[in-house]
Parts: sequence; C-alpha cells; structure tokens
Amino acid sequence: MSLKKDLYHKKKILIYGLGISGISCLNYLKGNNTIRCFDDNFAKLKLNKFKKYFIPKKKITKSEFDHIIISPGINNLKCSLKNYLKKNKSKISTDLDVFYSKYPKNFKIAITGTNGKSTTAKLLCDILKKVKFDCRLIGNIGNAVLEEKKISKGTIFVVEISSYQISYSKIFKPDYGILLNISPDHLERHKTFNNYIKTKLKLIYSLKKHDYAFINKKEPLFKSFLKNKKIISKIVNVENRLLKKDINSIKNFYFKNLNNQQNLAFILKVCSKLNVKKSVIYDVVNKFKPLNFRQQVIYNSNRLRIVNDSKSTSFASSINLINNLDRIFWVLGGLPKKGDKLKLENKSNIRQVYIYGKYKSFFEKFFRNKIKYSKFNELDQAIKQVSFDINRESRDKKINFVFSPCAASFDKFKNFEERGKYFNYLVNRYKIKNVR
Repeated sequence: MSLKKDLYHKKKILIYGLGISGISCLNYLKGNNTIRCFDDNFAKLKLNKFKKYFIPKKKITKSEFDHIIISPGINNLKCSLKNYLKKNKSKISTDLDVFYSKYPKNFKIAITGTNGKSTTAKLLCDILKKVKFDCRLIGNIGNAVLEEKKISKGTIFVVEISSYQISYSKIFKPDYGILLNISPDHLERHKTFNNYIKTKLKLIYSLKKHDYAFINKKEPLFKSFLKNKKIISKIVNVENRLLKKDINSIKNFYFKNLNNQQNLAFILKVCSKLNVKKSVIYDVVNKFKPLNFRQQVIYNSNRLRIVNDSKSTSFASSINLINNLDRIFWVLGGLPKKGDKLKLENKSNIRQVYIYGKYKSFFEKFFRNKIKYSKFNELDQAIKQVSFDINRESRDKKINFVFSPCAASFDKFKNFEERGKYFNYLVNRYKIKNVR
C-alpha cells in the first residue's frame, strides 16, 4: 500500500475507544477531518470534554466512514460494534498508522515480543540518547505516538508495539523490526497460540527490502511460519545468549537473569548496526534502573531482598526471575491467563508459595505435592503471613521475597500499577523491611 499525503486529511473518521491513544488521535485529526467518536463505556463520552464528537451506536451503521481508528484495548471479537467492524475490516487502522503517515521518513525501531518489551525499549532509547541521538520513546511506553513535539528529520523513534496494535495496523512499517521472544499470551483475544505467533510475525513481514528484521531464526516456534512466508527485509539473527565477555561486563543485578540477558542480546545487535560502542552500552546497562513493577528491587540488604514484579501477568514472565534466585518466598495470584502453564526448572530454591485471590485452585494444581504452599483470599493476608514466616527464618542465607503474580490484575485492581503500589503499601504496613 503506497502512502498518500492526504490519507488522513479531509476524511470522515470514526475513532473507536477514547483511551490514551484514541484521545491523541482525536486531538491530532480533529482540525482537518470530520470526526466522530464511540466508546463502549457510554458514560465516559457523556461526561468528558469530547462529548460533542459522540455518535450513537445506531447511527454508526447508517454512516459511511473513510477510516475507523480503533484503540488497542478494543476487542473486535467481543465489543459492541463487532459485527460492524467485521463488515468494515478494510477501513480499520490504528494510531500507529496515523503516526506513520505523519512521520514517514523518520527512522523507527519497533519492538515487540511477549516479555521484556518495555524494558528493552527504554534501555535502547537511553543508550541512543547517550550517544546524542534525538531519540523518542513512544507506544505502549512513553508518550502516545502522536503526542511528541519538536520533531526534526533526525529524530529517531523507539516504538513498543503490542500484538493488538500489530493486528489492527495497516501501513505502519518500521526501519528496524525486533521480535524478542514469544510465549502464550492474550489468547482470550487471539484464540490460539498460533494466531498469536502469526500476529507478532506480521511486524517482521511488513518490513521493506532495505529494512532489518532482528529475530532468533532458530527459535522452534518461528521456524514453520518463516518457511511458509518470505521475509523480504534483511535478517539479523539474534541467538538467545550473550557472549561470556558481555556477561562479565554486566554488573547490574537486573540483567543477571536469562530472559533479560536474551533481550539485551537484541540491543547489542541493534547498537552494532548503529555503530554504538560496547563500552557505552555497558555503562548505560550497569546504571539502568528497572521500570516500576518490573522485577523491581524495592529493598535490598544483606539479609533480605524484596522484588516487586507486579507487571508479571503469566508464568512465562515470572519464571526467569524465579529460576535465578534462591531461598524464595513467592506471592502470586490474580486473574489467570487462558492456556497458561508453569514449568519450573528448580523447585529447591523456593521455600514457600503464597497463593491469593478467587482463582486459587488454578494455581494450586501446579504446586500440589511438589512445593510447600498456602492459600489466602486477599493479598494483604498473604503478605502478613510472609512477614511472619520470614522472621522465623534463620539468618545463614539471604532471603528473596518475590511478588510476581503470574496473572492479570483485573480480579481486584484496575491495572498492574495499582496492584504494585498496593504491594508496596503492604510491605510498609507489615514492616517487612524491619525483618530481624
């Protein structure tokens, strides 16, 4: 599809979903287009400042739109306009497409995968800023893609992109496409793991002849798919390991676990293409502080380390952290993801598991007759028990108290951030940092 200058100019556009991305699209497009908005949360539209753009559901089906810009949070299989979207599939696009039409010539690095996207994107952007690139972090992390200001020809965009955005996107094409890793996720939306893999690979297939695809070609999950469809871009193979000299140069605890090291291998490959010296990379890596609630060490002493990993929403996202620590007191629970399974390499490093919430039975089956565990109705009850148990432990070896839920937060919290903040509150409430 060739890019036309007037693609989103003087058009009739429906924006479906008024979250962060929907509002940014509205603000950008409203001056030169006829805009109408719809959200399944009718109250949201009735009360906010954009209510004049609202169009009732019954009028949508009678209207002709040039574009339907859909927010990533809208599930086209379950939303109130699912039948309408099915009939008008060719008109659906995203804020990424609008962004691409605005900045078609700026250099773009798009990062996707299941685990570690945000950290990888932030770290890469920090490195590029260190060598004086005008680098902007956008997408699922940083600003919404259309909110960046003072953009020049030399501005580089690092874009964290989700499977939902990839699925809906029509014209967005980065210069570098990075596929970090993949494990079952969002199957409530994609239905099958194969569909999820195909969606992620769509980013790689979108790349042009002179672009670069960074991918582990030996990953068994990718092999059959890569054979069936030709990639026209240049391929940079990234093996899921670091060289010994790289590992020896990394002192940051956060990059001691295998998953983060694997993602760092991608950064090294990208930076090599951009002629960034390894000494610069090591310096930024060793000073890097984890993003909030992503394997974040909130307390560390000779006696105790407390890790807030509220962002963990699946077993796969937790497992590398768990496998790389000893003497673990592990709190988990929440809304489990469809098809999720636990595969532990080492059970002896886990002292106790604390399962909380209404879905206790889902998690319990993975630990029964294998690892000592206890069950609680509420998170605060679990944390209170952890405080008691830790104080009874001997002092001969460091304790790792890990909050890595392996599940979505929507059972009790509006998002993982709210859940992570509540955990921090409970740590202080039960004075766990004051462990004897």
